[in-house]
Amino acid sequence: MSVLIYIENTDGQLKKSAFEVATYGKDIASQLGTEAIAISIGDIATEELSKLGAYGISKVLHITNSDLSTFVNQAYASIITAAAKQENASVVVLSNTFSGKGLAPRIATKLEAGLVVGATSAPTVSGASFEIKKSAFSNKAIATVVFDSPLKVISINPNSYPAKNTGGSASIENFTAPIGSNDFSTLVKDIIRATDKVSLPEAEIVVSAGRGMKGPENWTMIEELAEVLGAATACSKPVSDAGWRPHSEHVGQTGIVVSPNLYIAIGISGAIQHLAGVSSSKTIVVINKDPEAPFFKVADYGIVGDAFTIVPKLIEALKAYKGN
Repeated sequence: MSVLIYIENTDGQLKKSAFEVATYGKDIASQLGTEAIAISIGDIATEELSKLGAYGISKVLHITNSDLSTFVNQAYASIITAAAKQENASVVVLSNTFSGKGLAPRIATKLEAGLVVGATSAPTVSGASFEIKKSAFSNKAIATVVFDSPLKVISINPNSYPAKNTGGSASIENFTAPIGSNDFSTLVKDIIRATDKVSLPEAEIVVSAGRGMKGPENWTMIEELAEVLGAATACSKPVSDAGWRPHSEHVGQTGIVVSPNLYIAIGISGAIQHLAGVSSSKTIVVINKDPEAPFFKVADYGIVGDAFTIVPKLIEALKAYKGN
């Protein structure tokens, strides 16, 4: 028996979510008294994969070929399923990222396993039964789920479980799996990433703005604040719908759900659809000139005032603090 953890990489590099999911899988393995094994798909250096040993992974299965250089949902699911069967895994763990959301249900179906999507904490294990907390109702609530199927698939929300570097090393093994033409019936032609920006789903700090910015020409100060803080930029749905910002920055019920350590909302009223995407943020700071804005009701800190006055002063203060 083992716990299998799927490890994503971006352009051959492991992101923070990879270490979070590795830690999560290791902690489950410790409760079960077994080992945590990782599987990585695609081009990535052995030296990069070996970093997983410090997060409790004992062995990394690595498979790569030219057909797997970009994410292919069907093929990746078949490979992870084959690895789970080879390693006699009773639990498969993934990060609830874009890829993980597509893979988790496919893997659960192939393994005839129970499935929990969007876990926010480690399970409480009692024999073959797991009790686990997960986000529910578009992130507006937390559900406690009990599932006792022999095989289990769990995807964990990014930023919800801290990575723990405890030292150690992992062995790297080449892995092969039977994949056929049906696994490549739908292909991703190309993936274009903004390599100079912080990834929004993984960001620890997010600076977000809404219609209070009055127009796209005023977004320079939002980007400057984000740059000073090392943060990702985001926006409300009306902003992306108006074409002021790309839809990839839209945070909310119908956009990206984030859970950073710090979420700064500037000129956003706080409609329920937006709050659904940010409610799990550790700390929320709201800047709005309307003291009755709904966002203030859920904010940890609020500043009532004009963003065009406050944000430049905030940038100036942060630069002074950092010695810039």
